[in-house]
Amino acid sequence: MVLTVNGERRETAVTQIAALLTELEFTGTQVAIAINRSVVPRARWAEVELNDGDAIEIISPRQGG
Repeated sequence: MVLTVNGERRETAVTQIAALLTELEFTGTQVAIAINRSVVPRARWAEVELNDGDAIEIISPRQGG
């Protein structure tokens, strides 16, 4: 399946958000996820299926001033 992750095209076999985060090595970090511009609550990450062509935005908080 082909996804667009943070603006970059990526081929993957994963079908769930949690698996994608593991594949991209985002485990243990605080992130927010949007699929096709709709924010997905963390409580739903295990049940939401990714589909070919989805646009995924992974946003992590940054600290600075």
